[in-house]
Amino acid sequence: MSGVIPSQQLRRMIEAGEIAADPAITPDQVQPASLDLRLGTTAYRVRASFLAGSGASVAERLAQVEMHRVDLSAGAVLEKGCVYVVPLMEHLALPDHVHAVANAKSSTGRLDILTRTITDGGVEFDRVSPGYNGPLYAEICPLSFSVLVRSGMRLNQIRFRDGHATLSDDALRALHARTPLVDGAAVVDGGLGFSVDLAGTSNNLVGYRAKPHTGVIDLDRIAHYDPRDFWEELHGDQGRIILDPGAFYILVSREAVHIPPAYAAEMAPYLAMVGEFRVHYAGFFDPGFGHDAAGGAGARGVLEVRCHETPFILEHGQSVGRLVYEHMSEPPDQLYGAGIASNYQGQGLKLSKHFTSA
Repeated sequence: MSGVIPSQQLRRMIEAGEIAADPAITPDQVQPASLDLRLGTTAYRVRASFLAGSGASVAERLAQVEMHRVDLSAGAVLEKGCVYVVPLMEHLALPDHVHAVANAKSSTGRLDILTRTITDGGVEFDRVSPGYNGPLYAEICPLSFSVLVRSGMRLNQIRFRDGHATLSDDALRALHARTPLVDGAAVVDGGLGFSVDLAGTSNNLVGYRAKPHTGVIDLDRIAHYDPRDFWEELHGDQGRIILDPGAFYILVSREAVHIPPAYAAEMAPYLAMVGEFRVHYAGFFDPGFGHDAAGGAGARGVLEVRCHETPFILEHGQSVGRLVYEHMSEPPDQLYGAGIASNYQGQGLKLSKHFTSA
């Protein structure tokens, strides 16, 4: 059956050598509907972002734009505002009927680290063509904070699809009728619409804005950093905020989202018709996210917002994006939040796992 390839099929692809790595892939890299990708030992500082383009390899392009190399074996700082390309440990030999899409992991996106996967012959970021046989690379640009990374760290994840997986609007409405996907009316138009929550908590906290001048964040340190050193809290009782051009915000959706076990979802990162801002860098929602089958009772979508060009007034309940649902080729043998490390099950407004509780 066509659809997103689940964890048990990913393991079979690994056994068949269709997904391989040096060193070998570890069991905990396999997620319900995706595979974590690991950084290799070298980061190439480059002059600018690039795609290999048809008929060219990433290695060939690196030779044209490389500035210097950084050894990640013992850890190294990737500087804010700089662009790096890192060969990943994983490589692919996909069947002709399987293609893939990659995204930043949730914690990566919440730190405003722009990271995209590129391939030999690639003409799009984060897209791997059917039957691709070759290496994978991560382009990394920390936008708000300089970060300390090491070889083996997992900043990206990849999802594999066999054929077409996206649900039509009619199919999405039917699914919502059988098992509610949001805790309210479903607005379906090219996916499931979601809006921003600016009503605030009991202390009128509505979000966070990244501070412009901070220290380095070591991505291996969990629940370590004081949020006040890196973030400005946004409080308000007016139900609106003004987004500053170039600033980065952590906000939260008004809707609590449910992903049933036989489905996955991807958040559309940018919709020009709702405003000149991006709402998500890490767009995967695994089967079981927010679902009662995996111990959830709905989970908000955290919005990683970067405003472009002009200041923009964002109001409570304003539509900010869409969630595109996909069917799995079969239900995975593990669900998000059920017996596996899942940092954001049942989440509300939440910073990345590197910060202590606010």
